[in-house]
Amino acid sequence: MDKSIENYTVDDIAGLIKDNTDAILIVDASADIYKSLKRTGIFSDLIEQTGSYHELIEKLWFHLNKTMDKIAEDYQVFVPTYGKFSGKYSNRLKITVNDVPHAVQMTVYPKRDDFYILILDELDTSEYLKDFFTNEKVTTIQNTYLFSMYIDLAKDSTSSISVTEISDETIHSSVKYSEWRMMIVNMIWPDDQTMFLERTDPEYLKKNLMPGRTSSFDCLMQNLEGKYIWVKLIFSRSETNNSEEDFRYVFMVQDIHENSVQLMSTLKKYEELASKDALTDVFNHGRIETEINNAIEIVGRTGRSVSMMMFDIDFFKNVNDKFGHAVGDMTLKHFTYMLKDYFKNNNTVIGRWGGEEFVAVCYDADIETAIRYAEEIKENISKEEYKVAGKITCSIGITAITNEDNFSSAFERMDKALYKAKSDGRNCVRY
Repeated sequence: MDKSIENYTVDDIAGLIKDNTDAILIVDASADIYKSLKRTGIFSDLIEQTGSYHELIEKLWFHLNKTMDKIAEDYQVFVPTYGKFSGKYSNRLKITVNDVPHAVQMTVYPKRDDFYILILDELDTSEYLKDFFTNEKVTTIQNTYLFSMYIDLAKDSTSSISVTEISDETIHSSVKYSEWRMMIVNMIWPDDQTMFLERTDPEYLKKNLMPGRTSSFDCLMQNLEGKYIWVKLIFSRSETNNSEEDFRYVFMVQDIHENSVQLMSTLKKYEELASKDALTDVFNHGRIETEINNAIEIVGRTGRSVSMMMFDIDFFKNVNDKFGHAVGDMTLKHFTYMLKDYFKNNNTVIGRWGGEEFVAVCYDADIETAIRYAEEIKENISKEEYKVAGKITCSIGITAITNEDNFSSAFERMDKALYKAKSDGRNCVRY
């Protein structure tokens, strides 16, 4: 029978708590071990009688927010920092068991250093349904912010860590800022790591970010699933009563991947439009000139085999004069289609130099290979039947780029080879 309130003792309350608590665990973090003193409900399946404390922490809250999927392996390095407590601690966790989500309240009572009592209770879903939907709305609004934390550079500390992919709640962690910085750099895309280390350096932040000011930069970073996405890293320095000596910052990671990919796709389209010849859809004069310079730089730096060739359609003026410029344009399109079709399986870049002249930069092709390419394509061109214009031929001049070349020397040799092909009767290859 229930007692009246004045007759209850501490022992009575302890018994009530024991009877109504879903799970009680004792933990020795230094030995990486826990023991279950009580397990009921979902915790009977979720938690073993005894096991690794590290694995328990990972299972309880170091997983993706809406599933029990593990986070990417690189992020496992942070798991130990989430399991150390210097005082009493309480947090709400989301746990999925057999595809059913459960809300769990976890309370930690430190007995001494690295020795804890964990009390776990499943919350009444109906009671917290309104709260759940409210959080879902907030998450929808703020879902672009993947991570946030408070930094005190003077104390080299972090606090109020929130990882939305793990939990809607603030997560307890004991990691220092200097440690966090060197751990998180491994999740940054290798090409962006130098910039990350520079912009997150404590001395850089102190020197370049005044109180009340915000700084940000974009980079590629792994999310918790191990996929690289575009993010914006944001630092905001707090304004305090002692701003000159106070170095406190809010740090946030914003997911900008979708917008960045869309922007880069749009820029790529404009870049292609600016680089392409409108009629033939191969590179224009400026872009193929850049390609020649790039090839010369590559050969000089690596010694890679690169050849280039110039095509000139023989007597093309006669096509325009006899059939008109519309047929001339159609013939140019057909001619470039033949070039692109031939070179589609070779590492070759094609561009229109001007009028009826075209240039091909052939990577991984020495002079013998380039001559073979040129002879084969010359034959294909001469055998093809062109609408209205009928049969056409072309002259081809070739040179191999050397590691002593500059643009003028390489282009002059190719141009002379083309001139010789035309002087020798056209419809031939010279190098």
